[in-house]
Amino acid sequence: MAERRRSSLLVRLLAVSAVVSLLSVAATAWLAVRTTTRAIQQEQGQALSDEAKIYDTLIGYAATHRDWSGAGPLVTSLATSTGHRVTLTGRAGEPIADSGTGSLPGKPLATVDPLLTDEGIDARAVGPFRLTAAEQEELRVVATRVRNCLRDPPGGAALVHNADIVEEPNGRSRLEVPGGDLSTDTACVRPRAVLDEPVTTERRALTKLGTLVNACLARQDVPAVTIGLSNTWTWADPVSARTGQNRNQVVADCLTAGRREQLASWVAPAALLFVTVPDSPVPATAFDLSLENRIRILAVTGLVLLAAVGVTTLAGMRLVRPLRALTAAAGRMRDGDATARVEASGRDEIARLADAFNDMSQRRQHVEQLRHAMVGDIAHEMRTPVTNIRGWLEAAHDGVVPLDRELMASLLEEALLLQHVIDDLQDLSAADAGELRLHPQPVEIASLLSGVADAFHATAEKAEVTLTVRTAPATITADPIRLRQAVGNLMANAIRHTPPGGQVTISSVETDSELTIAVTDTGPGLPPDQLELVFERFWRAEKSRSRQTGGSGLGLSIVRKLTEAHHGRVSVTSPPGEGATFTLHLPL
Repeated sequence: MAERRRSSLLVRLLAVSAVVSLLSVAATAWLAVRTTTRAIQQEQGQALSDEAKIYDTLIGYAATHRDWSGAGPLVTSLATSTGHRVTLTGRAGEPIADSGTGSLPGKPLATVDPLLTDEGIDARAVGPFRLTAAEQEELRVVATRVRNCLRDPPGGAALVHNADIVEEPNGRSRLEVPGGDLSTDTACVRPRAVLDEPVTTERRALTKLGTLVNACLARQDVPAVTIGLSNTWTWADPVSARTGQNRNQVVADCLTAGRREQLASWVAPAALLFVTVPDSPVPATAFDLSLENRIRILAVTGLVLLAAVGVTTLAGMRLVRPLRALTAAAGRMRDGDATARVEASGRDEIARLADAFNDMSQRRQHVEQLRHAMVGDIAHEMRTPVTNIRGWLEAAHDGVVPLDRELMASLLEEALLLQHVIDDLQDLSAADAGELRLHPQPVEIASLLSGVADAFHATAEKAEVTLTVRTAPATITADPIRLRQAVGNLMANAIRHTPPGGQVTISSVETDSELTIAVTDTGPGLPPDQLELVFERFWRAEKSRSRQTGGSGLGLSIVRKLTEAHHGRVSVTSPPGEGATFTLHLPL
């Protein structure tokens, strides 16, 4: 049965390893595909960005030059900055500028024509509308004056604070006010009106453009229009404005055609643009899922799985061996072998588990020893008074001794001793079960300790021991009866182990976090190896368990349980030959 379980565990480990390996291969493949796809997307994005930069730069050159005669250095610069081969040819394929050598693709990337772009005519193609230097300076001065007027108008508060001067492609300066409405302004109307009127160069160009547009409109029986700045227009005859509302598109088409005709001699002729990657021939064969490639993938996957299964098998065997040892040791412990241990080696989880098991087994053995000792101690403690009571009663029954008051007092003393042991055991049982009830209330420590010292004054005098109380005013929330019981047990224990002429001191100290109550005697003290056993039940330093040298062995155990019930702890220190100090640490 055990061998079958071991085989089943090994099979499960192998199955898990196979699943993990498959998932690992799948995850690796997915990661490779994702990485490759992302790299390709990034490369494509960079290529598109470079191509857009090349195209826009060449469109700008064509819009501001009448021919391509000086485009060679620009093409070379673009090729250097992007790493691509840039080639310009005419419509018929005649070379214009080329940054490399070799054959070109059969299809160009784009046609470089500033008069025919996706957005229409490129804004940089201004031709006869370009202002002279004097006109540009004049408009710039006016724009500056208007901006200053808007910011600090005469006799009023500032209208705008963020007006900017923008220069258009033809050199005209205009004022841009984001979100500003200047329709009600009157202080700056006159200088601003200059910016809205065409200058001499623009009037000449607009007159020629109007002639071309109206000729186009006349061929389509559409009334004439007047052309303004920024490609605006109005009907030349106010009556036409009412009768020509449905002909706006015709006017827009004629305006575009007229602008192209007017600018044709001012821009470079259309050219074909080729953008290629130099020295990167397309491979003759690409990777595909052919039968050969699929067999290669399956073979590699099989080798990976075989290696993973082999490694997992070795790891599983190495893992199962200590688990078997732990299982066997646990079975021996279940059958009552308290000495069951396992060998722990290494620093992995199995080794830590083995250490924990050994520690648990050792503690269980110790607890079992304490249990046996406690049963014997309880029997001894109960047997002595019961035997005494029975012996005296049998003697009285047989008429050997008279049943007088002296005998009755002796029997009562034995019964009280038996009752004391039973009460102590009951307190310990309630504490172990969590049923020890406390009634906390504010307790004045100085008063409580003085009361305990007064209660033990007669006992101390009889033992010729001096009691000293050293305490400072302090108040703590605790059960006064249980706290008095704990301190009283420490006092009884200290007086019992202090020789005649000795001294017992009870003191208290309050800190920021706790209150400590210490009971110090001048007795023989405790050996270092017994300090950890002093709070065990029925433990006695003197193994004969004589009533003259010790109590029942439950007093200090009760002290520990009562202190823990108050969320505190108890400690003991004993320098060799200098007595012992038992300290209660109670949280404030």
